[in-house]
Amino acid sequence: MRGDADTSEQLLAELLSVGQHAAGARAFFTERGLSEADMLSLLRLAVPVAFLEAVASTSPWSERPRVLGGVCLNPKAPRSLAQRLLPGLYWRDLVDAAASPRVDAGVRARAEALLKERLPDLRLGEKITLARLATAGVLRPLLQESDPRILEAALQNPRLSESALSGMVQSAEASRPLLETVAAAPRWRASYAVRLALVLQPRTPMGIALAQLTSLQDHDLRRIAAHPGLRPVIQAAAGRVAAEGRRR
Repeated sequence: MRGDADTSEQLLAELLSVGQHAAGARAFFTERGLSEADMLSLLRLAVPVAFLEAVASTSPWSERPRVLGGVCLNPKAPRSLAQRLLPGLYWRDLVDAAASPRVDAGVRARAEALLKERLPDLRLGEKITLARLATAGVLRPLLQESDPRILEAALQNPRLSESALSGMVQSAEASRPLLETVAAAPRWRASYAVRLALVLQPRTPMGIALAQLTSLQDHDLRRIAAHPGLRPVIQAAAGRVAAEGRRR
């Protein structure tokens, strides 16, 4: 690993010595006969903007999505250049671009938008992997998928917040598979806000909704008992649990 870093830093020093212009950059990577691995390592460093632009416009690098992904992920990449390259990237590189704090905010937003556009074309295994890695903006459409394997992966994503999931559970977009998967997820069974959201969602299966009631606080139970749109059985059960709690 240290050897790779030394090689990259040596290449960077050589690159900087040829100047800050596109012609010098093209001559540099043409004369050195860089491999794709060399190029990707170099693109992780603070290379000149002229080098990034030369890579993006010179064959064979301009035809290699992984290399173009490296250009987009470089903090020095101009927004206009990165925005132009994003549509040609692999979905995994779009994930990295959407998640990287070093990437321009506009580029991150565009990467998220492209990922959402591509969701219908991804295979099941790709969607499962994406669900584990996705940023918050991409997680919402993934939580609307019907396959429990995708939902389970999304629920394990560390970027999924309690407030976002609670809102999704209570929304009109919440599907029965999502509600069932959330109720069974060890990470979210401990969340009070999520348990309450399950009860407040009229489409939550009866058994799941009833199972949450004994863990809720009295003021929320009273809210559920009077909440419009919930099934009378749920409202009555919430009222009974609240009454029993007051007697104890």
